[in-house]
Amino acid sequence: MAAPMKTCRRIFIHFKTLRNCRYYCESTPTNVRVRFAPSPTGMLHLGGLRTALYNYLFARANGGRFILRIEDTDQTRYVSGAEQKLEEALDWAGISPHEGPSQGGNFGPYLQSKRLDLYHGEIKKLIQNGTAYHCFCTPKRLELLRKDAARRRETPKYDNKCRHLTSTEVEEKLARKHEFVVRLKMEWSEEPYEDMIKGPIVHNVAEIEGDPVLLKSDKYPTYHFANVVDDHHMKISHVFRGDEWQASTPKHIMIYKAFNWSPPQFAHLPLIVNKDGSKLSKRQSDINVEYYKDSGYFPEAVINYVTKVGGGFGTDELYGFNLPQLAEMFQVARIKRQYGRLDPLWLEEANKIQLKKKIKCPDERVKLIKFIGNIVQKEFGAINEEYIGRVLDWSIAENRIVKLQDLVGSRFIFLWSTPTDSHIDAMQTIDPTVKAVLINCANKLKNVDDFTKDCLADVLKCHINEEKMKMMNYMKIMRMALSGLKEGPPVAEMMAIIGKDSTLSRLQNTIDKLPGAIL
Repeated sequence: MAAPMKTCRRIFIHFKTLRNCRYYCESTPTNVRVRFAPSPTGMLHLGGLRTALYNYLFARANGGRFILRIEDTDQTRYVSGAEQKLEEALDWAGISPHEGPSQGGNFGPYLQSKRLDLYHGEIKKLIQNGTAYHCFCTPKRLELLRKDAARRRETPKYDNKCRHLTSTEVEEKLARKHEFVVRLKMEWSEEPYEDMIKGPIVHNVAEIEGDPVLLKSDKYPTYHFANVVDDHHMKISHVFRGDEWQASTPKHIMIYKAFNWSPPQFAHLPLIVNKDGSKLSKRQSDINVEYYKDSGYFPEAVINYVTKVGGGFGTDELYGFNLPQLAEMFQVARIKRQYGRLDPLWLEEANKIQLKKKIKCPDERVKLIKFIGNIVQKEFGAINEEYIGRVLDWSIAENRIVKLQDLVGSRFIFLWSTPTDSHIDAMQTIDPTVKAVLINCANKLKNVDDFTKDCLADVLKCHINEEKMKMMNYMKIMRMALSGLKEGPPVAEMMAIIGKDSTLSRLQNTIDKLPGAIL
């Protein structure tokens, strides 16, 4: 008899799911309104950026509105300044909201701590219609319930004791100023719903918890209650959020039913994990958007990075697209259901592509030249802008850098300054005739008019044969004379980029510092 019962149960759930799906579709507003609702507890991380981005793209693709709402009801976790940092990160990424704390709008305030009167009014409605009740259980009693459940190896949950208080008992306790919370009368039923990404979802939240708290003793709403109330009053049509909230959705649907409100459509995005499958940790510096901003990655590259991780575009070649292009390509049905694995190499590739695009764009090129020029001037003195432009062209032609800031790092310091004396002794240990070799090389280079990489490579090759030196040793001393570095780009490439005058000047400077008579 057990098998037929299970079959009947599945059929019931199936029809209930269809009913709910039809209910969602029929009740969905024609105007698309989506929201990103972070808590101000720290920096915006990649998972949050991906959630904000997908909301933004869905709104843009459907001519809708993208709303930022700050959910600060948990005052114990509030981090001062986090709200401003969140907004700055969104602005940097190019996904500024249409409505929010800074932008304003017709559905504000957009800070939950400023909406307390609304929550209190809605709580009264639920108490009056009998779907919520005052709970006077003390923290001590709740702790005893948890310990008892642990002793019996059961899932700890509230036993719904105060649900059965009479109205007289409630009034008496309120009159005596007893501390209370307000709880929802949880229905013992499965609430199937159609997830836009995962399909039909069935979960009976009453199996694992008692009646949930809606209003805390400090008169602040819980996340679940404020979330539902705000989504309704802000006319949110679709909710794109992280996979971790999937288990809470049936609870949210019950709150909607308690108010007799129509719920939005839900889409739960899969988690983002490290390349090895491990979970992202707040201790990782490279999960915060600010890290990528400060490290010199372009916002477009970071955007392409998280879209490649999460899918939704019908292609994995997500490098070099801008936001309008991504919005046009975006399809909810193509969002990946499995975890998205971060691969830093994807980000590097995306940033290289953006760098090339910006260097080739006249307006962006001017900005990049000024950016590098300001850094170089502070460290090494003023540099000709035409030369900086040549360096930029060289950097992308030879695929030398990932980020613009790489050009002012130790590997490329030779581009902006002459080497110090620290390499002189090392050069002599490589070959005792180093001074004569440098003199002969300089004399050959003086007669070279075509100071390009290919031509210089031929000149150096001939000189190596004349000196009867090992190529490795020859290139080492030349590289050190030009840059002070033991490793770096090919010597001919170095000479071509710094130019003939600088090449001869650096060779002569090294020659003058080497001991021994000039032959």
